[in-house]
Amino acid sequence: MNARSDNTSDQHPNSQPHSNSSANIESAVGSVGVVTPQNFHFAEPLTLECNRTLPSFDLMVETYGTLNRDKSNAILICHALSGNHHAAGFHSADDKKAGWWDNMIGPNKAIDTNQFYVVCVNNIGSCFGSTGPTTINPDSVDSDSVSSDSLDANSSDEPQVYGPDFPLITIKDWVKTQAMLSDRLGIDVWHAIVGGSMGGMQALQWSVDYPERLKRCVVIASTPKLSAQNIAFNEVARQSILSDPDFKDGRYIQEGTYPRRGLILARMVGHITYLTDDAMKAKFGRDLKSGKFMYGYDVEFQVESYLRYQGERFSENFDANTYLLMTKALDYFDPTRDYPSTVAKDTTESAVQIEDSIAASVESSKANAQSELEDAVTTIEDIESDRQQELSALKAAFAHTQCQYLVVSFTTDWRFAPERSQEIVDALMATGKPVSYINIDAPHGHDSFLFDIPRYMGAVKGFLTAPFITPSRPATGERS
Repeated sequence: MNARSDNTSDQHPNSQPHSNSSANIESAVGSVGVVTPQNFHFAEPLTLECNRTLPSFDLMVETYGTLNRDKSNAILICHALSGNHHAAGFHSADDKKAGWWDNMIGPNKAIDTNQFYVVCVNNIGSCFGSTGPTTINPDSVDSDSVSSDSLDANSSDEPQVYGPDFPLITIKDWVKTQAMLSDRLGIDVWHAIVGGSMGGMQALQWSVDYPERLKRCVVIASTPKLSAQNIAFNEVARQSILSDPDFKDGRYIQEGTYPRRGLILARMVGHITYLTDDAMKAKFGRDLKSGKFMYGYDVEFQVESYLRYQGERFSENFDANTYLLMTKALDYFDPTRDYPSTVAKDTTESAVQIEDSIAASVESSKANAQSELEDAVTTIEDIESDRQQELSALKAAFAHTQCQYLVVSFTTDWRFAPERSQEIVDALMATGKPVSYINIDAPHGHDSFLFDIPRYMGAVKGFLTAPFITPSRPATGERS
């Protein structure tokens, strides 16, 4: 069973309703039309990074376009935290909302389905059809003849969903299952792997774990690893869920409850980080819903109303245990973990030079000023040391990659700021890998990767259709 399987995602800026007619859907500009998800069952056990094993698992998948004869035109789409396999098109003629990246994927769009065969897979641990906390735990099934579709999870006499017993997962685990799907589809090498935000992390991990299986890697609005601040935001969101009395230690489905309030609060916190102060000011300002102060704790400002609406809608379509799993996967992400770094000697010498220079300037200063400057020296050294260690680790991780990269950031994204994308670019350039980088001026914050921004779409389309830079040619980094 799947507790929340309506395949809707709140990550879609183009949510204007469509007329309930197949004619309008078919005539939508660049639409792939009505699509049908496919379920791929994997009977073999899957050992996860946490050293637990799923005896089997399912992946929900959507495909668009046509796979060519030599299977060389396939593009894999990796979804973000609240995304799923429904990246483009509509599920029926009555569908009012297209897939979450419909403005990117379709005939003549940036990812052109006239040219490419596009695959989008829902990750395990999700709540949109792939094996996750809301699917039946096979350990609770007594008979192979029992159909999970007919089970009542609220009955203690019936097999139960995984709930909190679903193992913690990582982005490496997702990439591993996607590689297994690639084998099932007979796709040895992907023309490109593309993802935004958490999807960009998966694309990056692909290039490190399976370097010979992709030709192009598109990393959009992403980061080489989460900062302490990002982990802190995720922890606040998790605690909002965990502290909800209806969470029931994660067994809310069995108990017939749902931690709705906790999930609403978690999403409100997350949604604030996806936007910018300027965008919120332009959209809401300090406008009052009723036009005057009500002197209470109900909704008064328009921005409060907006955040509550986003939280309410999200809580109707998402699973709380899934949210916990996804945010932990984000926290764990670090493609350099298996690649110990070594800091170059000249880094230490540079730090010493900085210290000597500052020390010379403070000799004639007062004792308290000297102490402050010495603290500043230590801080500078620590920052420089950390930066060099991060760069060294990324260089080690990227040393054996074989694809060419496009890295995209957005000027107003403060969740994964352009500086984080530049860390990826710097490491790739330092290892002589072919990489192009573009920082897009956009007002939408982190959510910019979901918007139809001409320069952004043009960069992706150009990268996907440009000739592949073979290893025999000089590898250079490009910035624009």
